Amino acid sequence: MTAGRTLLVTGAARRLGAAVLRDLAEHGDGGRVLAVDLAEPGPQLAVDGVEHVRLDLRAPAIATLIAKTRPDTVLHLDVLAAPGQAGGRTAMKERNVIGTMQLLAACQRAPSVRRLVVKSSAAVYGSAPRDPAHFAEDTQPHRPPHSGYGKDCVEVEEYVRGFARRRPDVAVTVLRFAGFLGPGVDGPFADYLALPALPTMAGFDPRLQFVHIEDVVRALRLAASDAHPGVYNVAGAGSLTLSQLARRLGRATVPVPRFAAPWLGRVLRQAGVADFSGDQLELLTYGRVLDTTRMAERFGFRPAYTTAQAVADHAKAGGIKPLIPPDLVRGTEQRLIGLLERRTQAAEAAERDNGHG
Repeated sequence: MTAGRTLLVTGAARRLGAAVLRDLAEHGDGGRVLAVDLAEPGPQLAVDGVEHVRLDLRAPAIATLIAKTRPDTVLHLDVLAAPGQAGGRTAMKERNVIGTMQLLAACQRAPSVRRLVVKSSAAVYGSAPRDPAHFAEDTQPHRPPHSGYGKDCVEVEEYVRGFARRRPDVAVTVLRFAGFLGPGVDGPFADYLALPALPTMAGFDPRLQFVHIEDVVRALRLAASDAHPGVYNVAGAGSLTLSQLARRLGRATVPVPRFAAPWLGRVLRQAGVADFSGDQLELLTYGRVLDTTRMAERFGFRPAYTTAQAVADHAKAGGIKPLIPPDLVRGTEQRLIGLLERRTQAAEAAERDNGHG
């Protein structure tokens, strides 16, 4: 940002919003920053030099604010990932979809707006057994999400595309992030990783991909600071299978039959352990990995953390200590592999002897 410009940030009273505001304060060029949220930021989330405005995006007041303050850049972070963050699934959908509609309607009528950045999610691709090895931005999902956060993101992106058609003079950037990990990150998957034993879908070992929270903040700042029109996958390099992830964290796994997945989700939610929805359980079954070529070549962004490094830093910052020492896990695996190899060799030798006999 340069002096004299105005940036409006939605969803600014939560941890991601506060982290983005701090980053802008540190690396920005002194422009005016308006932080909009339904709630007031707590003392630990308030950022000096930022104008905090308490406002519900679902209300027409957002149009009045934009007309009055004339922002040139709008950074839309107010797309919630879990019902618990909004007070229930109905409120979550209203804030995600209706709030986005009202914001875009206000931006459409504001000639000052020249750049729009929207935080979306790789959840728009869903998770299904026939999915490709990597999802590129133009890949059509075999099974689009039909509920929850993924469905909300699909609808949000549809409205954003409509806005882009009506305002071709605005540079519109949509960032589809992999799951966040790192210091201070909370949410359904972070809660899941903190469990003493990780429930898994029996017979499945999905590939998973993450992005470090510091890279999320950097990507959002880059998008807000210059015009990068288009849709971009954002994720750390590489992936881990769920079994590899469990071994790195020193966690045992508890296989659950696939038909019991809805029951598992209800138990986790009712126990207040993890706010898991249907689309997140699908991710634990089939996994999802992104193609980030466009991110590097067109967006010009390369995450500082790989997926494995994001997991390691998240575990370190969150105090997730192995319940089963990794050396013991590796030693047990090596002994099992050695045993299987010896038995295989013995069986092959017996088969040869029988053939000669």
